Amino acid sequence: MGLTFANITLTSSEDLLLLRKGYIEEKEVKSLNIKALVDTGASMLTIPQSIQKQLGLPKVNEQNVELGNGSIITVDVVGPVEIKFENRVTIATAVVLPDEIEVLLGAIPLQAMDVLIDVRRERLIVNPQSPDKARLYLHSTDKILSPEQLRSLKITGEDNSEENDKT
Repeated sequence: MGLTFANITLTSSEDLLLLRKGYIEEKEVKSLNIKALVDTGASMLTIPQSIQKQLGLPKVNEQNVELGNGSIITVDVVGPVEIKFENRVTIATAVVLPDEIEVLLGAIPLQAMDVLIDVRRERLIVNPQSPDKARLYLHSTDKILSPEQLRSLKITGEDNSEENDKT
């Protein structure tokens, strides 16, 4: 299996908030279109320090991370950053590495956007089971909601219509 890359857009979430509130104009929103290595072995979005600076992403935390070779380093975590791929968007934090590295798109933002790797074509795709809107999985939610709460939810999709009738 080869490497999978995807064209994504990274945007400062703080700038998007300022735009929505009318404090800045659209042309002032910091955003970058980049090619990212899709890495399901990584947890998070990983960016070089240069991208952090270009997007003006503030440090929100410091964290220990384990690299592929087993070494553990302390890194800055920055954000929030909006990640967009095709019709999917998520907000995440990003791990910053000081060297000029390729951007890694890890498992957490991949799952949040409900995208999959097409292994044969070595490309990232929108989940064909939910092409219009990302589907997140909350499988244990039915265990914490009462039957009345479950009935009050707007159930969409054919998979759940019979189950909803039973409750």
